[in-house]
Amino acid sequence: MEPYPTVEIDSDALDAARLLAEQRLVGLIVVDADGRPQAVLPGSQFLRIAVPQYVQSDPALARVVDERHADRMCTTLAGKRVRDVLPDEKLKPAIVDPDATALEIAALMTQSHTPLVAVMDGTDYLGAITASGLLRRLLNAA
Repeated sequence: MEPYPTVEIDSDALDAARLLAEQRLVGLIVVDADGRPQAVLPGSQFLRIAVPQYVQSDPALARVVDERHADRMCTTLAGKRVRDVLPDEKLKPAIVDPDATALEIAALMTQSHTPLVAVMDGTDYLGAITASGLLRRLLNAA
């Protein structure tokens, strides 16, 4: 487990995207006002908001947008909250307690299709385990 940043559901989406990019995170854990994990927000969801719908429908149209305009895609996040960026079907956070084994965590990651697992001690958020962190630990033992 390692310390891992969280964002609240009503946090500014642009600030959350900056946090994700600056810290090179795979996603963010979205918490409620009490600090309890409510969702996992993959970085790809920020791009879903930033990429125009017509390009998502037909990726070949991306070629008609010049780089100057493409570089400004993230301006669409301005004024939005994290709740606006979450997919309609929220990705429920995978949660383990502090004494979970590596195999339990790996199985949960594969079952929930998430590279990010929140670690909770009762109602207290302690941090997270990432797939890359878990693989580092497992590979060191190999």
